[in-house]
Amino acid sequence: MGPGLRVTAIAGLTPLERLDADPFLVDSRGQYAMCARWAADRGYVVTRQLLVHALRPDHDVLWADVDAGLVDLFVAPSDRVLRVALSSVDAFTAECARRGVRLETVGSAEPTYDAEMKARVHRRLSMPTAGYDGC
Repeated sequence: MGPGLRVTAIAGLTPLERLDADPFLVDSRGQYAMCARWAADRGYVVTRQLLVHALRPDHDVLWADVDAGLVDLFVAPSDRVLRVALSSVDAFTAECARRGVRLETVGSAEPTYDAEMKARVHRRLSMPTAGYDGC
Protein backbone atom coordinates (compact mmCIF):
# COMPACT_ATOMS: atom_id res chain seq x y z
CA MET A 1 0.00 0.00 0.00
CA GLY A 2 1.43 3.33 -0.98
CA PRO A 3 0.58 6.96 -1.66
CA GLY A 4 -3.04 7.79 -2.31
CA LEU A 5 -4.42 5.44 0.28
CA ARG A 6 -7.96 6.27 1.32
CA VAL A 7 -8.40 6.79 5.03
CA THR A 8 -11.31 6.82 7.45
CA ALA A 9 -10.55 9.09 10.40
CA ILE A 10 -12.14 7.97 13.66
CA ALA A 11 -12.92 10.56 16.35
CA GLY A 12 -14.45 9.86 19.72
CA LEU A 13 -17.71 11.51 20.67
CA THR A 14 -17.45 12.90 24.20
CA PRO A 15 -20.04 15.10 25.92
CA LEU A 16 -19.42 18.83 26.14
CA GLU A 17 -19.66 18.54 29.93
CA ARG A 18 -16.19 16.91 29.88
CA LEU A 19 -14.57 19.96 28.24
CA ASP A 20 -12.72 21.20 31.32
CA ALA A 21 -11.58 17.72 32.36
CA ASP A 22 -10.56 16.43 28.93
CA PRO A 23 -10.74 19.02 26.13
CA PHE A 24 -9.07 16.93 23.44
CA LEU A 25 -11.65 14.15 23.75
CA VAL A 26 -14.42 16.75 23.38
CA ASP A 27 -12.73 18.53 20.46
CA SER A 28 -13.64 16.26 17.56
CA ARG A 29 -12.45 18.91 15.09
CA GLY A 30 -9.01 18.78 16.73
CA GLN A 31 -9.04 14.99 16.53
CA TYR A 32 -9.90 15.10 12.82
CA ALA A 33 -7.21 17.73 12.19
CA MET A 34 -4.59 15.49 13.80
CA CYS A 35 -5.68 12.59 11.56
CA ALA A 36 -5.73 14.79 8.45
CA ARG A 37 -2.17 16.02 9.09
CA TRP A 38 -1.00 12.45 9.63
CA ALA A 39 -2.62 11.34 6.36
CA ALA A 40 -1.36 14.33 4.36
CA ASP A 41 2.21 13.77 5.60
CA ARG A 42 2.03 10.31 4.03
CA GLY A 43 0.29 11.28 0.81
CA TYR A 44 -2.95 9.64 1.95
CA VAL A 45 -6.43 11.10 1.59
CA VAL A 46 -9.07 11.22 4.32
CA THR A 47 -12.25 10.19 2.52
CA ARG A 48 -14.47 9.65 5.54
CA GLN A 49 -14.77 10.93 9.07
CA LEU A 50 -16.57 9.02 11.79
CA LEU A 51 -17.62 10.59 15.08
CA VAL A 52 -18.71 7.76 17.34
CA HIS A 53 -19.01 6.69 20.97
CA ALA A 54 -18.73 3.09 22.14
CA LEU A 55 -19.63 1.79 18.68
CA ARG A 56 -19.70 -1.98 18.26
CA PRO A 57 -16.72 -3.19 16.21
CA ASP A 58 -19.06 -5.03 13.82
CA HIS A 59 -21.30 -2.02 13.16
CA ASP A 60 -22.03 -1.42 9.47
CA VAL A 61 -20.99 2.23 9.63
CA LEU A 62 -17.39 1.10 10.15
CA TRP A 63 -17.33 -1.39 7.32
CA ALA A 64 -19.61 -0.07 4.55
CA ASP A 65 -16.84 1.87 2.77
CA VAL A 66 -14.33 -0.94 3.33
CA ASP A 67 -16.74 -3.44 1.81
CA ALA A 68 -17.34 -1.08 -1.12
CA GLY A 69 -13.57 -0.82 -1.73
CA LEU A 70 -13.53 2.89 -0.83
CA VAL A 71 -11.30 2.77 2.27
CA ASP A 72 -7.84 1.28 2.74
CA LEU A 73 -7.17 2.06 6.39
CA PHE A 74 -8.51 3.54 9.60
CA VAL A 75 -6.69 6.16 11.65
CA ALA A 76 -7.43 7.64 15.06
CA PRO A 77 -5.43 10.20 17.00
CA SER A 78 -4.59 7.74 19.81
CA ASP A 79 -5.53 4.55 21.57
CA ARG A 80 -7.30 6.74 24.13
CA VAL A 81 -9.62 8.09 21.43
CA LEU A 82 -10.25 4.59 20.10
CA ARG A 83 -11.28 3.48 23.61
CA VAL A 84 -13.94 6.23 23.60
CA ALA A 85 -15.04 5.64 20.02
CA LEU A 86 -15.34 1.86 20.09
CA SER A 87 -16.89 -0.56 22.55
CA SER A 88 -13.93 -2.93 22.10
CA VAL A 89 -10.64 -1.85 20.57
CA ASP A 90 -9.35 -5.42 20.71
CA ALA A 91 -12.33 -6.77 18.76
CA PHE A 92 -12.04 -3.94 16.21
CA THR A 93 -8.31 -4.59 15.80
CA ALA A 94 -9.03 -8.27 15.25
CA GLU A 95 -11.74 -7.46 12.69
CA CYS A 96 -9.35 -5.12 10.85
CA ALA A 97 -6.76 -7.91 10.70
CA ARG A 98 -9.38 -10.41 9.50
CA ARG A 99 -10.47 -8.04 6.73
CA GLY A 100 -6.92 -6.99 5.80
CA VAL A 101 -7.47 -3.33 6.69
CA ARG A 102 -4.79 -1.38 8.50
CA LEU A 103 -5.54 0.44 11.74
CA GLU A 104 -3.15 3.23 12.69
CA THR A 105 -2.92 5.77 15.47
CA VAL A 106 -1.28 9.12 14.95
CA GLY A 107 0.56 8.93 18.23
CA SER A 108 1.43 12.63 18.37
CA ALA A 109 1.16 14.54 21.60
CA GLU A 110 -2.29 15.96 22.20
CA PRO A 111 -2.51 19.74 22.12
CA THR A 112 -2.56 21.66 25.39
CA TYR A 113 -5.77 23.64 25.70
CA ASP A 114 -5.80 27.09 27.25
CA ALA A 115 -8.97 28.90 28.32
CA GLU A 116 -9.38 30.56 24.90
CA MET A 117 -9.12 27.24 23.04
CA LYS A 118 -11.65 25.65 25.38
CA ALA A 119 -13.98 28.61 24.84
CA ARG A 120 -13.79 28.15 21.04
CA VAL A 121 -14.62 24.47 21.36
CA HIS A 122 -17.50 25.29 23.71
CA ARG A 123 -18.93 27.91 21.32
CA ARG A 124 -18.67 25.63 18.34
CA LEU A 125 -20.37 22.71 20.07
CA SER A 126 -22.99 24.62 22.00
CA MET A 127 -24.25 26.79 19.12
CA PRO A 128 -24.31 24.56 16.02
CA THR A 129 -27.80 25.58 14.96
CA ALA A 130 -27.31 29.32 15.56
CA GLY A 131 -25.30 29.76 12.38
CA TYR A 132 -21.92 29.70 14.12
CA ASP A 133 -19.32 28.55 11.64
CA GLY A 134 -16.62 27.51 14.08
CA CYS A 135 -14.10 30.23 13.38
